[in-house]
Amino acid sequence: MKKLSSLKNDIPLPIRLFLGKALFVFVLWQIVYLFFFKDSKVLDHPLTTHVAEASVFFLNNLTPMSGFYTSRVDASWVYEGEHLFEEASEILHNNKLVLYIADSCNGLELIILYIGFIICMPSPFWRKVLYIVIGIVLLDLINIARCIGLIYLREYLHAYFQFAHKYVFKITVYIATFIIWRFYARKINLKNEIIPIG
Repeated sequence: MKKLSSLKNDIPLPIRLFLGKALFVFVLWQIVYLFFFKDSKVLDHPLTTHVAEASVFFLNNLTPMSGFYTSRVDASWVYEGEHLFEEASEILHNNKLVLYIADSCNGLELIILYIGFIICMPSPFWRKVLYIVIGIVLLDLINIARCIGLIYLREYLHAYFQFAHKYVFKITVYIATFIIWRFYARKINLKNEIIPIG
């Protein structure tokens, strides 16, 4: 079994620096989110509402379906003796609930993960800004498309809804994120030089 110091020497310095920055950004985000954003919902509330409203807009205006609307709801339940409370967005079709969008499904964690990766990679400032903006827009659209797909399954292919929700759409979103990262990293090496690699 390799010793930790030997393993450390086997990993190139630029990779260790990248991993260290990534860990720092992740821990910093978790602290900032838990202490400043989680309870205030200052990020989650508008993003969850936006995803629901955009999904409804696309369904009502760009598909043959209509009659969708969204509302904000307060849910509470007891789990293992602890009283839990959550604000969420519901999407209804002709007064029937078809999708419940909790804050954990609004894409914020994935967007932060994506931004953290971009920040940690060596690249010129404006290139980082460009890819952050493009990535946020694409990830938001992908999450909206995921919600529309789930609603379609709920309405027409209900047997596949749970499988798609738990596996197919999650894998799709992570693959899309990886592809955007790949486009960003294709001209970067870890010595902070821009070179084409593919």
